[in-house]
Amino acid sequence: MDTMLIQLTNQKAIGLLHEMEELNLIKVLQENTQPQKKLSEKFAGSLNLTDQQYNDFQQYLTQSRKEWERDI
Repeated sequence: MDTMLIQLTNQKAIGLLHEMEELNLIKVLQENTQPQKKLSEKFAGSLNLTDQQYNDFQQYLTQSRKEWERDI
């Protein structure tokens, strides 16, 4: 027997997997019902910016928003 690790991209697939299990086509070994992390949580702290880099980036964003608002 082969064991596979899969990631569901649609919650409807859970029902299909359980139906396949009832037909003895597969066996669900473990269900991971943990909610996925938000992207902000997943990538928090991943940039490791210095204070100066952070301030420069914030200044750039502020300037970009002002330019964007002028063009609208």
